[in-house]
Amino acid sequence: MLNLTLALEGITLHGLLVMLGLAIYATASHTVRQRRHPSAAIAWVISLLLLPYVALPLYLMFGRRKVVAYRRGPNARPGIVPVADGTPPAYKTGQLASAMGLPNAVPFERLAIHQDGGQALQCIRDMIAGARHSLDLCTFLLGRDALGDEIGNALMQRAREGVQVRLLIDGVGFYLGGCPGLKRLKAAGVQVTLFVSPLRSALRGRTNLRNHRKMLVADGQWMWCGGRNLAAEYFEDIQTSSGRKKAWIDLSFDLRGALVQQAVQRFDEDWAFALSDLPAKQSQLAAPALAGTEIGARLVASGPDQADDTIYTLLVSGCFTAQSRIQAVTPYFVPDATLLMALTLAARRGIAVDLLIPYRSNHRLADIARHSALRELSAAGARVWLALNMVHAKAVLIDDDLALVGSANLDERSLFLNYEMMVAFYDRSVVQSFAQWIEVQRRGAAQYRPRPPGLAREMVEGLVRWVAFQL
Repeated sequence: MLNLTLALEGITLHGLLVMLGLAIYATASHTVRQRRHPSAAIAWVISLLLLPYVALPLYLMFGRRKVVAYRRGPNARPGIVPVADGTPPAYKTGQLASAMGLPNAVPFERLAIHQDGGQALQCIRDMIAGARHSLDLCTFLLGRDALGDEIGNALMQRAREGVQVRLLIDGVGFYLGGCPGLKRLKAAGVQVTLFVSPLRSALRGRTNLRNHRKMLVADGQWMWCGGRNLAAEYFEDIQTSSGRKKAWIDLSFDLRGALVQQAVQRFDEDWAFALSDLPAKQSQLAAPALAGTEIGARLVASGPDQADDTIYTLLVSGCFTAQSRIQAVTPYFVPDATLLMALTLAARRGIAVDLLIPYRSNHRLADIARHSALRELSAAGARVWLALNMVHAKAVLIDDDLALVGSANLDERSLFLNYEMMVAFYDRSVVQSFAQWIEVQRRGAAQYRPRPPGLAREMVEGLVRWVAFQL
């Protein structure tokens, strides 16, 4: 009788945990727009049904994908103006950006696209040395190496001289960078904050949400941005015991003008969130005036702090509205089914689609997972180029009217989980400059030639793609 009672109590407890887990899952998915890969959604539901004791704590730690509620209703996006047929694709992209509540397109000046790591590093040195009032630096990781030490020492020197220096490092990237010494930075007057430390925010479901944004702002007037982390391999050759290791091919730029204020606002919001662990109140930005074409550039932030998947949405829309070409460069190519379909359909309707990726990246699983998408893209008529050196640059160009350049990779982690930041440029001469940069990197690359996979290979690729969100 006692055994039967205990068994019934166990069944009751299991059922209560299952109902609690499913209720939390359904509520979170409804109130905060948690778009998930179907395999991830199925896995969470099955796990909560069969193993609620394990799955529920894991879901509370890793399951959240958004930290802001989706805005519903006819007045959710004020200032949206219908776009007439025949409007240039670039303006349609701008109208879509406005509909998602992104900042206005504003002017910028003195844009410099860094041709190599040396030029990018010199720009950082000049910005740090020339700042008079403030330096705001956001990075995924700060390397515990000679380059990381150089930047850290420069920041400490400026802080001692009275410049307000704020350094924001991702909570996981801090460990991936080798745990650089933060005590000495703080002792010199540098304000240092880790963005969502995994040891602090585990039970709030944010451990898996990483800040991958990269920028340096001096005096609120000069911005450096792109895909480079602050470690040696992103800027310069490295001498190792096995020989000289070439610097990674990466893309960064700096500029001045009104656009920098959008970067200042983005940094302030990220800084406030890192300090309080609560989403910063986002300012309401009016839509740009109807002008027939977009001008200037706008900052495009994407991630858990945005109600929409902004970069992803602009990419999919851009593929469907492209009229002549799509150029992309990324280190990791693991798109979801919708983005892959948009790219393949563009290629099939005659759009010149060119994708530049490294022959071998620094993430083996991402290299395995990419082949199915690459085969489908090549079969549609797109050209895939494999660079011999590691490529860490991130850019997508649509026709001659739009260049999206910044920190986001073309994989599901970047597009759906990470805090990312791109700059959308609408100036044709600027778009052409980025196209020329990509062309220079493509010259030494070999064209990808797909081969039919064997059964074992196809099974391995499928298993790796199943966890593509985590790559």
